[in-house]
Amino acid sequence: MGICCIDEFDKMDEADRTNIHEVMEQQTVSIAKAGITTTLNARTSVLAAANPLYGRYRKELSPHVNINLPPALMSRFDLIFLLLDKPNQEVDDMLARHVAQVHQMSTHPKLEFEPFDTTFIREYVTEAKRYNPVLPK
Repeated sequence: MGICCIDEFDKMDEADRTNIHEVMEQQTVSIAKAGITTTLNARTSVLAAANPLYGRYRKELSPHVNINLPPALMSRFDLIFLLLDKPNQEVDDMLARHVAQVHQMSTHPKLEFEPFDTTFIREYVTEAKRYNPVLPK
């Protein structure tokens, strides 16, 4: 069991998409090397990130059109999350100033809140692992 993380999924070559489709659909990988052809089991979860076509998500279009991926490939994913950026000049300016300051000063600005310490985060994750959520039918 493993995990395969793919960034820029929308920019993959068509041949690579075909190969990943086999892995996601059949949970096998076909290999042909040095005259030997075989099929191996691929018990792997796939986590992929993709950007919308032309850089902006259009709510009136379906996800597969927005991301420019074939519906057959999109259907292989159990969960699809859309992270939408709502244009906001004030927030965008604030983010740009923050990024510029971090790069120019090599340090982050003073936070307006107290972040959780690592001990708390570790304890939280340990406690969260004890739960086994069940989705109702």
